[in-house]
Amino acid sequence: MVSRGTILLLVWLGAGMLCGGAVHAQAQSVQTGHADIAAENSAISAEIEQLLADYDAFRLKIDPSEAARAKGQLPTGWPDVTPAHRQDVLAEARALLTRTQALGVHHTLDTNILEVILISQVKHLEQDTLRIPFTGDSGFHGEPAFVIGRTRLRNVEDADAVIARIDAIPAYFDDNIANMRRGIATGFVAHTDPLDTVIAQLADMQSGDVASSPLYAPFRALPAGIDASTAIRLRSEASAAIARGQAAYSALYRFFTEEYRSKARPTPGIFSTPKGREIYRAAVAQHTTRPDLTPERVHEIGLSEVARIRTEMEEVIAQTGFDGSFAEFLAFLRTDPQFYVTTPEALLAEAAVLSKRLDATLPRFFGKLPRLPYGVSPVPADIAPGYTTARYASGDAETGRAGTYLINTYRLDQRPLYELPALTAHEAVPGHHLQIALAQELEDVPEFRRNYYATAFGEGWGLYAERLAGEAGLYDTPYKRFGALSYEMWRACRLVADTGLHWYGWSREKAESCFRENSALAELNIQTEVTRYIGWPGQALGYKIGEITIRSLRAEAEDALGAAFDIRDFHDLVLEEGALPLSLLEARVYDWIEGEVEALEAEARTAP
Repeated sequence: MVSRGTILLLVWLGAGMLCGGAVHAQAQSVQTGHADIAAENSAISAEIEQLLADYDAFRLKIDPSEAARAKGQLPTGWPDVTPAHRQDVLAEARALLTRTQALGVHHTLDTNILEVILISQVKHLEQDTLRIPFTGDSGFHGEPAFVIGRTRLRNVEDADAVIARIDAIPAYFDDNIANMRRGIATGFVAHTDPLDTVIAQLADMQSGDVASSPLYAPFRALPAGIDASTAIRLRSEASAAIARGQAAYSALYRFFTEEYRSKARPTPGIFSTPKGREIYRAAVAQHTTRPDLTPERVHEIGLSEVARIRTEMEEVIAQTGFDGSFAEFLAFLRTDPQFYVTTPEALLAEAAVLSKRLDATLPRFFGKLPRLPYGVSPVPADIAPGYTTARYASGDAETGRAGTYLINTYRLDQRPLYELPALTAHEAVPGHHLQIALAQELEDVPEFRRNYYATAFGEGWGLYAERLAGEAGLYDTPYKRFGALSYEMWRACRLVADTGLHWYGWSREKAESCFRENSALAELNIQTEVTRYIGWPGQALGYKIGEITIRSLRAEAEDALGAAFDIRDFHDLVLEEGALPLSLLEARVYDWIEGEVEALEAEARTAP
């Protein structure tokens, strides 16, 4: 049989033999057309290259940490949050967005990601969200101690840079206070709960022995090679700068307690602020990377997931042989001493063992693993009371800093062991450390791609990693399986509670009820988390939305490829380009599935 392509070629050649002059002219036209297309493509490629370079320069302009890192240095200051500077940033971001959107059909993966980033940046700058510069468990007030406390000095220049950065804290706080005063004037203020958490944190940061301050941490063990007189100078200057910094913390504490708290909003939802609903819609779009996803639809998905997970939890309870109601089983988990340790060291040791068990399973699920290692450390004591259960802090191979799985050891009676396997999988491996470290090691991509963090992708992957830990055999008792389901329920209830608070006007108590009635989360965890959702609208939505997407894509791949499906190939595909908006992730996976199916069909056709 002659192929369709051969038939067309013969028709074209026959026409040429009948009217050769016309064909010659046509060939010249085609060659000219190809040249024009090549020139156009070259111009577009140059335009894209310049756009990406301009965005990286723009990013360095607004992020002093990245700007210093690009020069192999440590930063000496903090982001400029003054209104004048932010207006300049907004104008530049709008111009970059216009250039990106003008590419039309010529978009690349880089520019598609860049467009999503710029849309979010422009929206936040237009909404002036820096008028509330804290979330409860994090914010500008905690940034200096956390960042400087993790800084590793390499030489005298690094030490001088850190001292300069400590000295820049008072001005940074003053600029944030000015923004919050604008918030008071315009009615855009925080709720009392996240504010009270911040006030409690500041109470411990405004005084005390300078040598025990987290700001002094880099100076306790100076690098080898620094002579004694220089060491004395550095420690003396650091101590003086920290003392000035403590005065700035005291001034911030007075501002919050004497001026701001009386103006804080009594309603937890952001909807009660001017343009609050518009702000929440933007937050939903940003954190889910789904511009068409409405708060109403998110709420419905949450309710559906709560019902599904609750059924699975009931099945696990039956496996334990527990004789009692669901509520009684939760009470048993929350109070029985067998599920708790009594020292911080014991909790950290349990997490370290689980981390190594998970490390050993990775080659079964991944073809490519990151080079950067990670460690397990406690959440700093000065922020632990209002801090989340655990968090991952990125490492940096260039400065010799490993990734860190931070575990909150405050109130050990609120840190049950049956949750620890899922927590470890999420924050360490195969969750955040694996995904973020691989992204940091990307090659031949614009710098912003290595540091891009899409909430729905990153947190969705973290939640998917919890399920993957079950496939790896980490949940080897019914209680650990229930703990994993309880953590999944935690993320499902977030969809319900976050939209309830910020869209439907729920009270704090109503938002807490989903967690309290459907999960084994400790009471302190529930309270801390709901405070965080109040202070950080929309962020909590990314986890479940992202995880549902990844699980759905895997199911489609398994269904399409059958026995040919390779879990290692699938995971490498999901992670190999770093963080992606969910729509771009879907497009990549669908293209991969199509290519794999075509290869299988071709193989079947040629098989003897």
